[in-house]
Amino acid sequence: MTEFDAPSAIQKVRALSSESGSSSIDNVVVEEPLEIRLRRGKNEEQLGITMRTPGADLQLAAGFLWGEGFLTKQSQLTSVKVCADRNLTPRQRANVVIAEVDESTPDFSRTLNRRFTMNSACGVCGATNISDLKERNIQKVATNKKPLSKLAEFADLLNDNQKIFKRTGGLHAAILVNPDDQVIWSFEDVGRHNAVDKVIGAALFDGAIPLSGWSLVVSGRIGYEIVQKAICAGISALVGVSAPTSLAIELAEEFDLTLVAFARNGKANQYLKLN
Repeated sequence: MTEFDAPSAIQKVRALSSESGSSSIDNVVVEEPLEIRLRRGKNEEQLGITMRTPGADLQLAAGFLWGEGFLTKQSQLTSVKVCADRNLTPRQRANVVIAEVDESTPDFSRTLNRRFTMNSACGVCGATNISDLKERNIQKVATNKKPLSKLAEFADLLNDNQKIFKRTGGLHAAILVNPDDQVIWSFEDVGRHNAVDKVIGAALFDGAIPLSGWSLVVSGRIGYEIVQKAICAGISALVGVSAPTSLAIELAEEFDLTLVAFARNGKANQYLKLN
């Protein structure tokens, strides 16, 4: 699976200072639309459009398909490629990804009636309750064996994996840490959910799912959709630097996912429902 050249993730702009009145050259993060199309046999549908930071677009599409239940086996994803339609401009082609699945995948035509809404701020509003995952036969994740003190330290690993953020200040990051505490995949994106889809998509390409014993670390708050994606990938622990939501905590406990939040400076809280 190869990826065509995509727009750069960083763009230079001119910034005018209110204090001095002088101008300088600054870096900002690029935000571009990405259209994801799904092809099954002769049937091709637009799945949705997300605002994302260019880069790892194929992984983003694959991770999204896995998390939302369009795939039940890794082998069902036969190809992911950037659109080659010469009727579009190079920029337009770079912003369209087509995922082709084989005939054994679930029939997605009716699922698409849910009208997936995708954007860089709130991610994908597809599955909206715990029963949805149970209907998809998603299993509980493998038990996390790492102490809370170790998981709290994982937030520090984000610092070395936010290179574009250091230049622009405008990105989220997600990293996957293996059972030996090594960062194997890391991606940045203007959207938190996109960054998570990218690392999970990379794991899917490498045949590593389910990620039993692995930890997912995210740079922002932990909402329901982030927990859902982690559970579908079989991740054992989820660590965030900001707050969790009530439904995220409920979902994590239902599927045995260890949920850790406010992980900063080697400290963190594990969140559980009240009995």
